[in-house]
Amino acid sequence: MILDEIRTNTALGRVPQVKQGVADALASGVTANEILQAALLAAMNDVGEKFKAGQAFVPNMLVAARAMTEGLELLKPYLAASANQKVGTAVVGTVKGDRHDIGKKLVSIMLRGKGFEVIDLGVDVTAQRFVDTAAESGASVICCSALLTTTVPEMQEVVRLRDQKGLSGRLFVLVGGAAVTEEYASSIGADGYTVDAASCADLALKLTNSI
Repeated sequence: MILDEIRTNTALGRVPQVKQGVADALASGVTANEILQAALLAAMNDVGEKFKAGQAFVPNMLVAARAMTEGLELLKPYLAASANQKVGTAVVGTVKGDRHDIGKKLVSIMLRGKGFEVIDLGVDVTAQRFVDTAAESGASVICCSALLTTTVPEMQEVVRLRDQKGLSGRLFVLVGGAAVTEEYASSIGADGYTVDAASCADLALKLTNSI
């Protein structure tokens, strides 16, 4: 089936085959939303599960994400016309004082694979910017990354500012990175800690659906 072919080619990062498959599927009457859900996003879920199981690695995720993005570009006009609904909005970034970005990039990839609109704030992001952006965009999740022990206190400030705005319970703060532990996440009142990008996306989806 053509959707299975697109799914396989997306997971393997075969951009030309994905673009051709998407075009053929649209021409044959498959809806844009079917292609998105059953092929492109399903492929990212496949890669995410393999990543969690140690059967896929960062390069595999990056090439799959590129293929998904290329396929999505072809679908955008049709998705806009059909008013396709996203699952939610997530604000992602590396905290103030920390300029590491590979973990944050992987989280963004996996969140998009779950159907989130992702606002990637980049690196060296202040707590105030995290919370203000989330409030302005109506985001359901903030994902903070930190690889340096000296920068993790900024995560606590994100939680404090979130609570100060009265957004607890409808804006979730998830934390991760080499400098973060589950114990620390719990101590600052974060809504979750995950060890990898795929698990972060899973938890973000679960929490968003609970609202």
